[in-house]
Amino acid sequence: MESKKEMVVSAIENGTVIDHIPTESVYQVIRILGLEKYKDEVLIGNYLDSGKLGKKGIVKIKNKYFSKEEVSKIALVAPFATIINIENYKVVDKFRAEIPDHIENFVRCANPKCITNAEVVPTRFDVVDKENLKLRCHYCEKFTTKETMKFTE
Repeated sequence: MESKKEMVVSAIENGTVIDHIPTESVYQVIRILGLEKYKDEVLIGNYLDSGKLGKKGIVKIKNKYFSKEEVSKIALVAPFATIINIENYKVVDKFRAEIPDHIENFVRCANPKCITNAEVVPTRFDVVDKENLKLRCHYCEKFTTKETMKFTE
């Protein structure tokens, strides 16, 4: 008898697949998109073999499509992720998540003395280094990096 070496996961009729997520970022993607509270099918795969990354993560979300802001959040923690929109079991759109030039409202400033951490002021950042992920606060001009980045609730 032949043994199977692959697990088959059913295709989604409508929704989004986020592919090529670095393995260390899979659960961060789930958290920043609020998928732990999503009330439909969410499939999470991690440490899967990948020709590009060696190992990768993938998330399939049934009946959910993401806004430009949500895709920007994905790009901050998984800059090479591929977003695939599915309708009627067919790929209708496929693109790479890209870090935007400006970020508003969803990243907190790393400077505890920044006005955005003391008052109800929306955060605003300029992305000054996309490769190493370095953001400059519009208000206090301090830098937030991948290591110090926290998302607003």
